[in-house]
Amino acid sequence: MQTSKQRSGQEKPVWQADLGNGKYKNPILYADYSDPDVVRVGDDFYMTASSFNSSPGLPILHSKDLVNWSLLTYAVDRLPGGYEHVRHGDGVWAPSIRYHDGKLWIFFSTPDEGIYMTTAEDPAGPWTPLHLVKEVKGWIDPCPFWDEDGNAYLVHAFARSRAGIKHKLKMCRMKPDGTALLDEGVIVYDGEEHHPTMEGPKLYKRNGYYYIFAPAGGVPIGWQTILRSTSLYGPYEDKIVLHQGDSDVNGPHQGGYVELESGESWFIHFQDREAYGRIVHLQPMGWENDWPVMGIDTNGDGIGEPVLEHKKPNVGKEWPIAIIETSDEFEDAQLGLQWQWQANWRQEWYSLTDSPGQLRLYAQPLPAGADALHYAPNVLCQKLPAPALTATVKLALQSATPGISAGLTVFGYEYRYVALESTGSGPRLVWAEGKGSKEAATERIAEAISLPEGTTAVYLRVTVVPEAECTFSYSLGGEGYTPIGQSFSALPGGWVGAKLGLFCIRPSGDAAEGWADVDWFRVEPV
Repeated sequence: MQTSKQRSGQEKPVWQADLGNGKYKNPILYADYSDPDVVRVGDDFYMTASSFNSSPGLPILHSKDLVNWSLLTYAVDRLPGGYEHVRHGDGVWAPSIRYHDGKLWIFFSTPDEGIYMTTAEDPAGPWTPLHLVKEVKGWIDPCPFWDEDGNAYLVHAFARSRAGIKHKLKMCRMKPDGTALLDEGVIVYDGEEHHPTMEGPKLYKRNGYYYIFAPAGGVPIGWQTILRSTSLYGPYEDKIVLHQGDSDVNGPHQGGYVELESGESWFIHFQDREAYGRIVHLQPMGWENDWPVMGIDTNGDGIGEPVLEHKKPNVGKEWPIAIIETSDEFEDAQLGLQWQWQANWRQEWYSLTDSPGQLRLYAQPLPAGADALHYAPNVLCQKLPAPALTATVKLALQSATPGISAGLTVFGYEYRYVALESTGSGPRLVWAEGKGSKEAATERIAEAISLPEGTTAVYLRVTVVPEAECTFSYSLGGEGYTPIGQSFSALPGGWVGAKLGLFCIRPSGDAAEGWADVDWFRVEPV
């Protein structure tokens, strides 16, 4: 299990939820694990989250106490069909994880392809190849359910952009082995009037009631709704159980709940923090009159507000502090789990063995017709892990061919990067501004600094302070950093937060070879 001491020698993590005194603070993960779902298997907890167009995808996180989490593996290595190129905002949407028949099951949708399923007896893998349960556009956020009588069901929402429908939840019969739906389903709830943008349903059964936990109101400002019925197909009563109220936590909703062996119940959900993505919170939960009660009702309106600090879940013992890795010395034979590519990855993009102890990034051309990093599938990214941090990389560029560059980026729909670039007259540093969307992108070099002849290695740094204000700097010797470019406020990307990224690119259509050797990447407190 990863502890608070990172492989880089970092003594203090940039974010730690466990306060070390029997309490925790929210968020439990100050990182973009959006649309989280959680399940308990014995005394272990497993969580997954949306991963959109990134690969590998569908992260599997593990915890013993719901507060300290480690990244265990990914259930999907590459997405099927159409994800060889960057598709911002597409890919894995709102997965559900369940334990049934001795194994873990994950169902998720890609909004343009359909509903997929994968299973594993061991959460660390292997996970079975993705099975297409239903080829369909716009059926999103699926959640499976197996009733006591052996019948299986699946509830899902709709994306208006693909299906022309919104706010509604539909229940379908499903084969018990999860491989196919048995009907076209029945709409069981229409939230248009009272709970617009109802989505992300999670289906449970408790004490004779069927419950659908469903967020509504939209990502930035929404609330958590509970639907309850004694019949799977309804009619369902509805009740709001968690909202911002007079707290500072906007839009607390969309997640899953678990019951502990101690009898406690807990709810995991996200909060949209713009450039930081949808970060993960943990709320205490109880039951009154067979309705869930979440958080703390601080203003007496009968609806819970999120807690910022609380006693840790009673799991029977104290467990060590665990921190998801951010820094990387590239000493292992495989990439650290914190890293993901912007599209289905290819082996020729990188090596950890051609220069042992370093990450070698081979220069890849931009896609045909592209002239911006926005379109590059070979940007190696990780999530922003805290509100404030310093990320530093030491890299060397090996190429005399003009136009090849390697660097450090803060990447979203607006992005900036600092890069070491080879030119016909010697190396230079460039600082670039970029802006993109699903439809178009622009990029320009806003500052360039010529470097001494023979310079091959540089230290590149970005400092992030609240609210995602980013400043780039560089050093030629690793001591004393000089600012480059202008500070900028990072922005999210397609349904994701801004990311830290590394890249090595060459002009489209250029056959020249080159590479960058990355000695290390270190994330530290400011």
